[in-house]
Amino acid sequence: MLRKYRSQRSLKHNLQLAGTTATAAGMVNVASVIAFFAFTSNVTGHMAIFSEEIVKGHWHQVIIVFLWLFAFLFGAFLSNYILLTFDKFNDYLRHALPVILEVLVLAVIGFYGDLYYMETLRETEYLVLGLLFAMGLQNSLVATISGGAVKTTHVTGLFTDLGMEISMYLNPKFRTNKELIDKLRLHFVIAGFYFSGGLLGGFLFLQFGFKVFYAVCIVLLVVLLYDYYKLIKYKFLRKSDTYYKNLILLKKGQKTPKEKKKLAEEIIKRRNP
Repeated sequence: MLRKYRSQRSLKHNLQLAGTTATAAGMVNVASVIAFFAFTSNVTGHMAIFSEEIVKGHWHQVIIVFLWLFAFLFGAFLSNYILLTFDKFNDYLRHALPVILEVLVLAVIGFYGDLYYMETLRETEYLVLGLLFAMGLQNSLVATISGGAVKTTHVTGLFTDLGMEISMYLNPKFRTNKELIDKLRLHFVIAGFYFSGGLLGGFLFLQFGFKVFYAVCIVLLVVLLYDYYKLIKYKFLRKSDTYYKNLILLKKGQKTPKEKKKLAEEIIKRRNP
């Protein structure tokens, strides 16, 4: 899910990334609404509140909402900065760093909320800020590595795209367009998994409280470990493959000239079946 970058990604890669991260975003957003009466997977409403509080002259709230907006912005900035700066790392590790940071933030929020949260206004303001930062990290990461195809926290834009794409699909001229069909599949997956994540997050919060954020961490760990599992599996298959065993033996020179010739013939035959 994380190894491939932009043009290297297939529809399958984007569907996997979209499903898991949309689930995480839905869980976080609904849990935060129940816990704090605040949306945290997007900042559209907060921008409106920011304007409202300026007009009303509620300057404390102006500062708090500004910090919320900045937290989401900084999360998006930091995620993309990591992707651009740590270019000496392999793609998997570079893409995994923002997810690891997001998991740490959510785990801290879950731990604090479960053991120490006293429902004070100051605590609520800071916890919402932390969740907005985490969602900024996630949205920037998935948008960047998918080339803008996947945005799992921005449902307003998602429904705008779906409305346009459905109208195009109903036109016979575009109905067989593969690119359009792929976009529809992707956007329906994001919407479906975001909704399902919201249901799951709401249910878990009502049952277990702030422990729901540990469940979100598990979803994100699936994203992290999926590629690692695939990498280990690939290396294991390579080691068990006769072709690669022969290649290694030939390179190490642990064969007689006659055996080397036979191995080389097998390798050539395997390369060009």
